[in-house]
Amino acid sequence: MREAARAMPTAALDYGDPRGNVALREVMAGYLRRVRAAAADPERIVICSGYAQGLGLALHALARTGVRTVAYEDPGSPATISSAASWAGLSAIPVPVDERGIDVQTLAATDARAVVMTPAHQWPTGVALAPERRLALIEWARSRDAVVIEDDYDAEFRYDREPVGALQGLAADRVISIGTVSKSLAPALRIGWMLCPPALTELIIEHKQLNDRGSPTLDQLALARMIESGRFDRHLRRMRTTYAARRKTLVAALAEHAPEVRVTGLAAGFHAVAHLHGPADEQDLIAAAHARSVGLYGMSTCRSSHATEPVQLILGFGNVRERAITAGITAVGGLLRGR
Repeated sequence: MREAARAMPTAALDYGDPRGNVALREVMAGYLRRVRAAAADPERIVICSGYAQGLGLALHALARTGVRTVAYEDPGSPATISSAASWAGLSAIPVPVDERGIDVQTLAATDARAVVMTPAHQWPTGVALAPERRLALIEWARSRDAVVIEDDYDAEFRYDREPVGALQGLAADRVISIGTVSKSLAPALRIGWMLCPPALTELIIEHKQLNDRGSPTLDQLALARMIESGRFDRHLRRMRTTYAARRKTLVAALAEHAPEVRVTGLAAGFHAVAHLHGPADEQDLIAAAHARSVGLYGMSTCRSSHATEPVQLILGFGNVRERAITAGITAVGGLLRGR
């Protein structure tokens, strides 16, 4: 593998394979098999420029096969998915999420033949898709001739147990799994990957070729070397420790300054959900916190209805240092308690 990576510099100056550089695809396949329990074949991996492009490529390919409606999690990312679906000529419909993940029975009652979801760590609630719903979802996909688009974001950052495996590993013929380095390294790198089902691989490659003729090869080679050398794994271990410390600080600050507030979604990732009780107005809370130089984000932006009740706030801690977390919660503790 090292020899292959070293042999690439001259070829790296050409457009190359629209799927992406073979060195990165081979290294990535090994990494995803080892870390995400994915059924990763280098021949069916497409390197893309982040999640947004991957989602667009997937939806355009599905539209070519006759899919007309795509479902998405609610709460979730309604604006992003609806815009991408519209661009591909599809309609998008929300399906509710509860404490066990997406409601598969409600999904089955729709005419959707595709669903976009975050099964390992649902955005924004933080729940993991329950095992029985994973199986029900795969059965739905096979009986409906449907496809699951798995957004495998921040899956490596779990604190209570080993990371939940990718759904794609259970049904490689029915799942398009999309991952990126946006959370693990930096959004500016614009490197992502798609694990494509055999029936859709050529369509996705064709759309990628037409879209941009391939992602930047030199960046791909750098990432391949980073993973192959073990530096990527060491980086992830270090960052898990960093984020776990910030998570612990957030929990401690809330326990001290807003003990009445129930907090969920802390098992993985870089955010928590605060559930407020009693009379409260989401927008008033956000404005009052902003006046105290603290940024809070309401769940309403993640709901298809934009409903502001029940009042839930998304508390991010990924890019906030521990001292700032403590200071921020101290400043808004009274607001969270309704005082």
